Amino acid sequence: MTLTSFGPANRIKRSAETHPLTWRLRDDGEAVWLDEYQAKNGYAAARKAFADMAQDDIVQTVKDSGLKGRGGAGFPTGVKWGLMPKDESINIRYLLCNADEMEPNTWKDRMLMEQLPHLLIEGMLISARALKTYRGYIFLRGEYTTAAKHLNRAVEEAKAAGLLGKNILGSGFDFELFVHTGAGRYICGEETALINSLEGRRANPRSKPPFPAAVGVWGKPTCVNNVETLCNVPAIIADGVDWYKSLAREGSEDMGTKLMGFSGKVKNPGLWELPFGVTGRELFEDYAGGMRDGYKLKAWQPGGAGTGFLLPEHLDAQMYAGGIAKVGTRMGTGLAMAVDDSVNMVSLLRNMEQFFARESCGFCTPCRDGLPWSVKLLMAIENGQGQPGDIETLLGLVGFLGPGKTFCAHAPGAVEPLGSAIKYFRHEFEAGIAPVSAAVPPLARPIVVGA
Repeated sequence: MTLTSFGPANRIKRSAETHPLTWRLRDDGEAVWLDEYQAKNGYAAARKAFADMAQDDIVQTVKDSGLKGRGGAGFPTGVKWGLMPKDESINIRYLLCNADEMEPNTWKDRMLMEQLPHLLIEGMLISARALKTYRGYIFLRGEYTTAAKHLNRAVEEAKAAGLLGKNILGSGFDFELFVHTGAGRYICGEETALINSLEGRRANPRSKPPFPAAVGVWGKPTCVNNVETLCNVPAIIADGVDWYKSLAREGSEDMGTKLMGFSGKVKNPGLWELPFGVTGRELFEDYAGGMRDGYKLKAWQPGGAGTGFLLPEHLDAQMYAGGIAKVGTRMGTGLAMAVDDSVNMVSLLRNMEQFFARESCGFCTPCRDGLPWSVKLLMAIENGQGQPGDIETLLGLVGFLGPGKTFCAHAPGAVEPLGSAIKYFRHEFEAGIAPVSAAVPPLARPIVVGA
């Protein structure tokens, strides 16, 4: 897998003007350490934020830039920052970086942490200054051992240079930063489950409200942002709102650039920094190179396993939240997966739902019982032992586990690809239904409300 922002045949030249996230990357893929990072204008934005900007001005600049969360939800970052309390008497606040990148088919944050660890640290330093947080944590997916090693080294370099710790840049502002590795649970990507895990509790999502900005880590105000989100902050502070907004393509309602990728049986699987608003076709054909010889594109997911499947005719949709919503699903993480014509959709969905069922925290009944139920039905259909009514039951589960029906967004994301697969490839599911004469008599099947 290519962790790069280069285009086909390396024809795209990265620059600070067009690639704020990746222009500092080394061609050999090695990490950029402090001396090289500073030689490439690293920490200049932090120095500007500390010397020339009031804390509220930093928040307003990020809000005006239109930066949205890059973890999948797309919530406006400046608005989230604005939820932190203004009361100066609250002197304990936390900044939490969500680096628990467990979404299948997503590896964008890994690249940033392994190759540009100081970019994340600078983004967190500026954010901490804006939010008046004195301590930060990078909650890292436990399997990312290289990222952990690189982040810890970068933290030590920043401390030695006076960029972390006490009286940073002579400002009187203190900020400590720690790398915390998780135990490998998908649900930790939900911010309140992540907070529980950081505290040493079971990784169950919390009831909201109260939101983390009011009651977060150890009961104190906490702001949680994704890795890629925080890595956008230095460029916004350094080069301004108008420049940042100009990076996106015409028609996009999302601002700036996005790390996007394509995996599957494509000729050039990889990761690229591209402006919001490029089309799925550009991403698939110009960057990923289309399908390998002998394969045809059957379907694709635009942003991780928790997004709905789309057809080849949907490739002309623009890659931003509203553009993908127009064709019936979500942008998600922006890392797409190509499904080739050799793949059976029932088998693919059975594999996906097994993952999501295993990763459920088990707190709420629809998710805890509904996802394993879908797996059992899919296994039967996959083996040609499905019974009449099974597809309707699956569709009932899609509705019953949809948005607003469960405690958190885990189950809605899990069933979104299932619903879209049945919508576009129902004949493959019907092929696994046994003839009535051969079907096993139904055994007191529960009725799914809302089917």
